[in-house]
Amino acid sequence: MATNAYVEHAPGYVDNVGPKVVTSRFGDPESYKLERSEATGGYGALRAVLQMKPDEVHGQVRDAVLLGRGGAGFPAGVKWGFMPPVWPRYLVVNGDESEPGTYKDRLLMERDPHQLIEGCLITCYALGLNTCFLYVRGEMALAQERIAEALNDAYEAGYVGRNIMGTDVSIDVVLTWGAGAYIVGEETALIESLEGNRGMPRLKPPFFPAAKGLYMKPTIVNNVETLANLPWIMLNGPEAYKQFGSEKSPGTRMLAISGHVKRPGVYEVEQGKVTFRDLFYGDNYCQGIRDDNDLKMFIPGGGSAPWFFEDQLDLPLEAADVGAAGSMLGSGAIVVMDETTDAVRACLRVVRFFARESCGKCTPCREGTTWEEKILQRILDGHGRPEDIDLLLDIGSQISPGPYPVAAFEAAGETAVPFPPKQTTICPLGPSSVAPITSAIRRFRDEFEAKIQAPEEVPA
Repeated sequence: MATNAYVEHAPGYVDNVGPKVVTSRFGDPESYKLERSEATGGYGALRAVLQMKPDEVHGQVRDAVLLGRGGAGFPAGVKWGFMPPVWPRYLVVNGDESEPGTYKDRLLMERDPHQLIEGCLITCYALGLNTCFLYVRGEMALAQERIAEALNDAYEAGYVGRNIMGTDVSIDVVLTWGAGAYIVGEETALIESLEGNRGMPRLKPPFFPAAKGLYMKPTIVNNVETLANLPWIMLNGPEAYKQFGSEKSPGTRMLAISGHVKRPGVYEVEQGKVTFRDLFYGDNYCQGIRDDNDLKMFIPGGGSAPWFFEDQLDLPLEAADVGAAGSMLGSGAIVVMDETTDAVRACLRVVRFFARESCGKCTPCREGTTWEEKILQRILDGHGRPEDIDLLLDIGSQISPGPYPVAAFEAAGETAVPFPPKQTTICPLGPSSVAPITSAIRRFRDEFEAKIQAPEEVPA
């Protein structure tokens, strides 16, 4: 357990009450070192796995119903089964954590890189792979340094490389990093970047990575937190793992809470057993909204997720329930906004990010996100026009088709924006810019209208 002093010197992680599957070492300031990892069971799971048959390892991951933690929430064991019997084939680890509000994977890479490396090795053994590429976001300098040091130590100790731990199994782990582009968080764009190309998404089909991925060979792309769960599962078994969480979403997951709460940070919580209300107001978690203000809205799954409001506070942290309510848990980032928040400015802040991170490959995204930003900025600058609100919704419908005009939506008896969104683009970046617009206008249209009818004084 982390001491209070350690938490104070390590902002970002909060040691809350509850099971620790992937954050058990976070309380140790030297948790990133090989000797500390070994002293607390590190590489014990790999040793046990090497005594098993690869199919048995794959079966245990499938039985544990380990859901992906990168956004889609697809079961890892099922995803692994999509690879055809073609060699060579590869594992790519997506450490390009770039969703607005998300920083949990960065902590995993900085605090416990050996746990991640062990998870990579277990995956490679289960799938018969001999090469893993670990791709880290360009701005995460400390994570890169920690993983590089951990890999050097693991190679020297015989955990990685030729004939690992005295067996006939040989696995190499290659560390690489990007240049900070948001789009390479999308798996096919990440693969393009790994191949030395500009990070742009590929069409799916035919380029589903499991069939045609890195170098056009079968490739599994898994998220950092997903793989960090594997050592615990292999040491304790799938049934022990399923004792945590809910039936539909077993285990724990890390959540990065930022914004207007009294105690922001990263928490490891049981899936499906904690609600948003518990998380925001519970003594073990965020302890309430700052200055005891009222909650206005929150983004439940990173900047690309449709917004939620007080009506959704009692939803459990369960992907199926959140999805049915019109949003997603996504990348595990929750951004909380209190009653003092200007909904139009908050909307612009998110839209501007996506407009500037668009790779430009798809016309609706390249052009549409730019126009969304310009119109929102025009409204905030005091030059908005009454038709701008519906124009924003119309542009959004060209990027992500849906009944976005409020009258049409309510006439259909709908209570939430359609999710997952339809898209006219190759990847979800374009639709991600539409989510804050539709969320803000449907709930706070009066704020948009007020800025148009009584423009704010623009600072000199």
